Amino acid sequence: MTAGTEGAANAETVVVVGAGPTGLMLACELALAGARPVVLERLPEHSGQAPGMAINSTVVELLDQRGLMDPLRDESLEWPQAHFAHLFLEPTELSEPHEYTHVLPQAHLERWLEERAGALGARVLRGHEVVGLAQDADGVTVRVRSGGTERDLRCAYLVGCDGARSAVRQLAGIEFPGTDEPFYGIVGDLATELTDEVIGHIGAHQCPAGVYTVSPFGPGGVRIATGEFDAAPPDPDAPVTVDELRESVRRLTGADPVPGAPIWLARWHNATRQADRYREGRVFVAGDAAHVHFPLGGQAMSTGIEDAVNLGWKLAAAVGGWAAPDLLDTYHAERHPVGERACLTTRAQVALMHPMSRVAPLRDVFSELLRFPDVNDYLVRMAGGLDVRYRMAGQPSGDDAHALLGRRLPAVPLNTADGPSSTAQVLRTGRGVLLDFTGRNGLDERLDGWAGRVDVVRAEPEPRIGACALLLRPDGRVAWAAGDRVERAEQAGLGNALRAWFGAPARAGAPA
Repeated sequence: MTAGTEGAANAETVVVVGAGPTGLMLACELALAGARPVVLERLPEHSGQAPGMAINSTVVELLDQRGLMDPLRDESLEWPQAHFAHLFLEPTELSEPHEYTHVLPQAHLERWLEERAGALGARVLRGHEVVGLAQDADGVTVRVRSGGTERDLRCAYLVGCDGARSAVRQLAGIEFPGTDEPFYGIVGDLATELTDEVIGHIGAHQCPAGVYTVSPFGPGGVRIATGEFDAAPPDPDAPVTVDELRESVRRLTGADPVPGAPIWLARWHNATRQADRYREGRVFVAGDAAHVHFPLGGQAMSTGIEDAVNLGWKLAAAVGGWAAPDLLDTYHAERHPVGERACLTTRAQVALMHPMSRVAPLRDVFSELLRFPDVNDYLVRMAGGLDVRYRMAGQPSGDDAHALLGRRLPAVPLNTADGPSSTAQVLRTGRGVLLDFTGRNGLDERLDGWAGRVDVVRAEPEPRIGACALLLRPDGRVAWAAGDRVERAEQAGLGNALRAWFGAPARAGAPA
């Protein structure tokens, strides 16, 4: 493939393929960090419909870190519950404060992220389909079809966020192994008033042959999903009809379905697949292009958004010329195990849901186990994505590692030298942050070479954090931590962390 008129002369920094939540969040992250990404979307316009309905605790906190959550709270419903295979948990009993899952229609989130991405300088080009790619040592040439014509677009990096049938993943030669189980799933929105009859349907219902869920998405409608295990639709490629949805409800429940006029109907599936690698040279995959699994508790959409927040600042660092040599490799190293874990835990939940004739006794025993605080805590963290911990380069591991290393901080108010703030607000810039609770100025001198990459925030000691100083990556992960005081060994660890995550200092001789 050769570059056309939009080749090297008009090269883009990063091209993101797919304007779903993952692709748009990635565009926001890149643009915030100074890159100017282009998002290519195959569909000519925003449809206003999408299957996702929830974001978990971790993603609520990630959006809050960027100042994106507050405008969405009026459009979402805080849901202080979580579940494992529709066995309900108690997030309110966690030992430290965290956000709860929010019911938030995917279409609403996409509109807001697209608006934010545009305001930051990203471009979204709809009606653009990727049909080919070629990469070399300097970049990627993408063949794009739009309006009946094809052209080449040159970029430094290409990211496929284009769903389970990702063209980018296939064109890059990345394998997508896994399984597709027999399943007859329908999801859709109905326009209906929330009468007592309709409210009686709301909730997640476990049926002998599958699952039936109903949730409101506003004052005038409900989202309905039916899922029949070990079954298949008569014609998987045929458009879904409202009669087909109603018959599925009757088969599952034996009762009449929710009345209402269909707004949107689609099919969903029970597939579990994961890309064997998340990077091929200058091409990356994220979201459903990297992993698909049974959708439960918002894990699918949430895992993809977290992929975007992990990758965005790293790609921006590479575009900016200051990334450490192996920084981009840490995307696969950190996110592939998380995707693998999501596939495992959702399959475990499906195993507790069908066939009900066999698993009902196991569900009863499992319900008894959930009464133990440690079991509840473990599963709430897993469902909310709060249990993810990365290995931090240049830092102790195992028993010698600080408890916060690799984790994200809970939402804690801070009293900083510039006034009231919080652990979320200090990350609004998208840069790294050195949180200094020591009351001394010595740590500042060690960051001279990383100005513009790492901000210094001095704050009064906060006992709930359990450290006197912390280095946060732009995604909020703790890259370095000192306990009661900053000893010589901790100072060396800070230098290691700065080089690993923020590259070499900008000028020779800078303290490290």
